[in-house]
Amino acid sequence: MPLRQWVNSVNFAIEGILHAAKTQKHLRYHFYTAAGVLIASYAVGVSKNEFLFIALAVIAVLLAEMLNTAVEAIVDLLSPEHSEKAKAAKDIAAGAVLITALGSAVIGYIILFPYVRDIFERGLYITKHSKEEISIIAFILVLIIVVLMKAYFGKGHPLSGGMPSGHAALAFSVWVSVTYTTESFFASFLCFILAVIIAQSRITTRVHNALEVILGGLIGASVTFFLFQVFS
Repeated sequence: MPLRQWVNSVNFAIEGILHAAKTQKHLRYHFYTAAGVLIASYAVGVSKNEFLFIALAVIAVLLAEMLNTAVEAIVDLLSPEHSEKAKAAKDIAAGAVLITALGSAVIGYIILFPYVRDIFERGLYITKHSKEEISIIAFILVLIIVVLMKAYFGKGHPLSGGMPSGHAALAFSVWVSVTYTTESFFASFLCFILAVIIAQSRITTRVHNALEVILGGLIGASVTFFLFQVFS
């Protein structure tokens, strides 16, 4: 069925992300940096256009690192023995990552330096944001944490198994976001029930065990709650 095929395609794509994160420490560093830069940009209150440029720069670095990983895998497959051409291909791919990272660093410096200078002049402050904006950054941050934890534990598949449960993490992140955004007991209660059903389904189908689901739910809820407390 088309839906099942789409889910399988997404599963394979996320599998590639997790494989790269498991095997490439530099990609893990980029994910850590991405999370830190996004949170810092939110904290200092960059404009929407500036945040867009920063987000695009972060995405470019992650894409370059993943393409570099793919090139290395293909070169190793086609040329298992030492070859100058194979070395050149790997070096060029690594050079592309370096150029992208340096360019992104320059963009980040140009955008963030005035805000950092302002902190030294006015003192440390945290810019407040709308509830919708916090919901988006919380969802992204929870997703990054899930990818990094799955890469660290190295068990299961992205959408089926492994520590922690990504479905539970994102479901409970959405629950907290809905609670803060709507300020409605009925909407919060309904979303909580749906999150519990999603989490329970992961156990019922034996995709995850109880610990993986509970930890996923706690991560999603606690990270989102923390961000709302800080930025709202």
